[in-house]
Amino acid sequence: MDRGIERASAIGEAVADIRAIEAKDGVTRAALERMKARLGRLAARTDLFTLEDYPPPPPGDERTATLYRISEDDDHRFALYANVARGGVRSPAHNHTVWAVIVGIAGEELNRFYDRAPDGVRETGSTLVKQGTGVALMPDDLHSIQIDRPTLNLHMYGLGLEQLHRREYYKEDAKVWKVFPAHSDIREARVR
Repeated sequence: MDRGIERASAIGEAVADIRAIEAKDGVTRAALERMKARLGRLAARTDLFTLEDYPPPPPGDERTATLYRISEDDDHRFALYANVARGGVRSPAHNHTVWAVIVGIAGEELNRFYDRAPDGVRETGSTLVKQGTGVALMPDDLHSIQIDRPTLNLHMYGLGLEQLHRREYYKEDAKVWKVFPAHSDIREARVR
């Protein structure tokens, strides 16, 4: 079977399973754990997801990471991305306003978790996302990411990133909460 067709089929089956989990169980921590496990099985198909398929920005490019949209429903729900970074990625503590699941394919992505605190945020823990591991986030959960070397992960959201206009992040130097603009620099990589 052609690799592109095989990849599209595997993605379609995983998204259908995740859609069914949400339909049956809603958006709960337990449901998100099942979604993470299902997405992890897709990420284990390292033959279908490589840095050659989803190249990071080249050296010298101002971008340090690229998002490739590999699936999204017509109503922008169940958006799945291949997120690739060459390293040097740091994000502030932020939420997503929708559920999110991140699983590793190659490399390492450090996720730190936070609670809101009177003086900003308080770190509550961390997880290293790599092959075989992941994180599941409720809409209001706060996390940050740090990527130091080339990484390829799957990121899935309850709604496409271009639709998320109210994500908040903590601006540490100013000690204030701000709104992230909706993400718009996404490469189309769906197989039709």
